[in-house]
Amino acid sequence: MRPEVYRFFADLVFKHSGIVLKEEKTYLIESRLRELARALNYRDVDQLYQVASKRLTPQLRDEIIEAMTTNETYFFRDQHPFEALRKVVIPELKKLREKEKELRFWSAAASTGQEPYSLAMLIHEYFPDLLSWRIQILATDISQEALKKGQKGEYSQIEVNRGLPVTFLVKYFKQNGAKWKVQDKIRRMIQFRKLNLVEPFPPTLGKFDVVFCRYVLIYFSPEIKAKVLKNISRVMKPKGYLFLGATESPQGLPQGFKRKIIGRTICYQWEG
Repeated sequence: MRPEVYRFFADLVFKHSGIVLKEEKTYLIESRLRELARALNYRDVDQLYQVASKRLTPQLRDEIIEAMTTNETYFFRDQHPFEALRKVVIPELKKLREKEKELRFWSAAASTGQEPYSLAMLIHEYFPDLLSWRIQILATDISQEALKKGQKGEYSQIEVNRGLPVTFLVKYFKQNGAKWKVQDKIRRMIQFRKLNLVEPFPPTLGKFDVVFCRYVLIYFSPEIKAKVLKNISRVMKPKGYLFLGATESPQGLPQGFKRKIIGRTICYQWEG
């Protein structure tokens, strides 16, 4: 890939998504753009570049960003944050929100839906009394294709084998040919919505008791990461919890967050 072609696509993706595409990943960038070029009936990446650099439509821009998005996820990823939710966080929030009888969860990089569905199953399984409360799980992602799959709630055998306990598979899924479909009672708990974390959050987003923002900040520059964390702090309810990825540094976290260790999980409670 010619340097000017790499720089054009890297700048475009960074400007519109905050994702940093480093030069050492040129091969990965080229292979993904080659697939996109084929899908759009262009001869090669150079022709895609010629078109995009001369007349970049919003649709083509979104397709390029989509091609560069990593949608790696699986059910109950890392396990420990979900244990922290079950043993400490949700019981604590139940007492704090007893009067309002409302809890709001946000999966801020929901990808194809395994994380928000894991949250919904955990509530169903361990906190059936909360089903009479107003429970909302918002699942957002920059990728429209990932969200479509999440909304459908249908997964392959390989996907359900990754992290999902067999008891949950039997209890909360229906087999549909070679696929497994999430039961309606679980799907109804989740609202899927497209959202770009690097843009200002819409006022309609509201405030949250628990925010999962895991394995997405690692793709951002330190400045973008700090900006996203600042915006997240503005949508936290008092005493709400933020969970980052297990390997992610809290660098750039606003001062109002207090670090908490629950079992093998590090999370951050908003004290404002």
